[in-house]
Amino acid sequence: MPVPTGPTGASGAAPRAGYRLMHVHAHPDDESSKGAASTAKYVAEGVDVHVVTCTGGERGSVLNPKMDRPDVLANITEIRRQEMERARDILGIRQDWLGFVDSGWPEGDPKPPLPEGCFALVPLEEATERLVRLIRDFRPHVVTTYDERGGYPHPDHVRCHEVSVAAFEAAGDPERFPDAGEPWQPLKLYYHHSFNRPRMEAIHEAMLAHGLESPWAERLANWEREPEWDARITTRVPCGDYFGVRDQALLAHATQIDPDGFWFAVPRELQVEVWPTEDFELVVSHVDAPTPEDDLFAGIPQP
Repeated sequence: MPVPTGPTGASGAAPRAGYRLMHVHAHPDDESSKGAASTAKYVAEGVDVHVVTCTGGERGSVLNPKMDRPDVLANITEIRRQEMERARDILGIRQDWLGFVDSGWPEGDPKPPLPEGCFALVPLEEATERLVRLIRDFRPHVVTTYDERGGYPHPDHVRCHEVSVAAFEAAGDPERFPDAGEPWQPLKLYYHHSFNRPRMEAIHEAMLAHGLESPWAERLANWEREPEWDARITTRVPCGDYFGVRDQALLAHATQIDPDGFWFAVPRELQVEVWPTEDFELVVSHVDAPTPEDDLFAGIPQP
């Protein structure tokens, strides 16, 4: 599916040309399930968007029953790389692998130890240096990653948060990792917050109002209210026009996304009507950027 053409100025130039945005994610598919519509919006407007994928997703379960086959399981590493390539092309981004191995999701009580050599066990300095190298090469104005909970408590998501925050702080310091390129300080750091309770409640209520079964009923019944957590959202990026691109990028990850499952249970038109934004928390800003805001580049002068 082609990326929609964004607005242009009188000269025909994309209005955001020169801006650079980096998303740091744990696994292939995270770039499509978190912030993909705002990614597509910014790409359409001329922003150069770079996704860093920390692991290859090698230990991820096959979540689409149609793909749960021996031939897929035997080649999961290569298949997930191919899925990432398709999603990358749909979103119109550049993408790099940080080069670490998926830690897997520990199950059991007590949970087993993490596998030796996995991303969550790699020394923080080692992973940070790799990301600093990419930041200094790409020179993003804005970086996004996960909150301190990882968005959900997968060990790779938590580690992704730790590495991203450390690299954001180190990239501009000439005394840190002097062999990793010329220092570059990104101007803003955001956490993803799109899976927030107010959004899910609004979508749930809209589904019921239309006489539809809500996929969020059970989750909301067991979801502890945390108003102070939801209040951390500072930035809502309008991107409903790009939900279709997001969905195509999701479908590219066929081992992870069931087209007849949870991800597509809510009609896209209803999503656009009820909650047409993707939501973020501004954590660090080196520019004057009063919140609330509706743009990840708010306060950053045109390059």
